[in-house]
Amino acid sequence: MALKKKKKAKKTAKKVTRKKGGKKIKKNKVSLKKKFPVKKTTKTEGNLIGLVTHYFPHVQAAVIKLKGPLSMGETLKIKGHTTDLTQTVTSMQIDRVNISTAKKRDEIGLLVNSRVRQGDKVYKL
Repeated sequence: MALKKKKKAKKTAKKVTRKKGGKKIKKNKVSLKKKFPVKKTTKTEGNLIGLVTHYFPHVQAAVIKLKGPLSMGETLKIKGHTTDLTQTVTSMQIDRVNISTAKKRDEIGLLVNSRVRQGDKVYKL
């Protein structure tokens, strides 16, 4: 079953004046649709350093693709649609090997305190 997209019609009001001969003359169109400037709200949680790509619930570990360096003992905030978690880094692994620091573009396993979801953003505080 195909869904059809409805196009929103822009409502306009036409000012019309008439001359003595009965002819209609359109002066101008006035838009009734209000145009508000779009404001993008950016909340500064800290520095964005990664994105959650997977979560393992049995061991409470998240796979994070890093966009910046990370080391042990640093405080992280994981923020998503239903997730809001702040914790310190206690255990990090790459390919089941414990590490103390990770660099940009590494994909690491991180022990987390509660459930996180794919697509959650990771900030360094």
